[in-house]
Amino acid sequence: MTFGQLPYDVAHLLGGGMLLLSFMLLYQRRVGAVVNALATQGALLAAAAAWQGFVQDAPQLYLTALIALGAKAVLIPLALRLLIRRLALARGVDTALGIGPSLLAGVALVALSILVALPITTGVAAMAREDLAIALSVVLLGMLMMITRRNAILQVVGLMSLENGLVLAAVGVAGMPLVVELSTAALVMLVLVVAGVFVFQIRGRFDSVDIALLHPHRGEGG
Repeated sequence: MTFGQLPYDVAHLLGGGMLLLSFMLLYQRRVGAVVNALATQGALLAAAAAWQGFVQDAPQLYLTALIALGAKAVLIPLALRLLIRRLALARGVDTALGIGPSLLAGVALVALSILVALPITTGVAAMAREDLAIALSVVLLGMLMMITRRNAILQVVGLMSLENGLVLAAVGVAGMPLVVELSTAALVMLVLVVAGVFVFQIRGRFDSVDIALLHPHRGEGG
């Protein structure tokens, strides 16, 4: 279905909103605000999936949208908040790289995404090309957050944001089988469970979730 410029504009508004929230994840200095930004990003992903379902006339994407809304906008942020409360974690964000340098690195990664994604998708519909560039940017910013945050909880948030970018890319490609999207979501949910166990183990052993405490135990130089 097409209605002139409207499908293009709405798709890019939603994708751009997700990209903006990826930068907010890098910028925020409070753990609670980071989780709130992740929940909002999940809600925008659900809206993007539903819109693509309407534009592509693909009813299976409505199921993807419903799963994204329930899991990414509600359940996962709730689980993270409960984990933060249970472990009595500090409310501040501890970074391996400063906020300013992180944002500059993020801008560079977005530029890299555009330079990589647009040339290799020549011949693809304009909306799909630019959606893939935005999705790749979200993926790379999620990876950047995992690298630049020393708190294990925030690294899990980076992983969830990265997966949001993968799902955004999947729903933007017409004809993507639903099983691919669901298997990707199931894999990330499994990783989330493993990461939760990992966080509890770190907390129990070192009374902290700062992964820098693991460095003396890597067995290097032994």
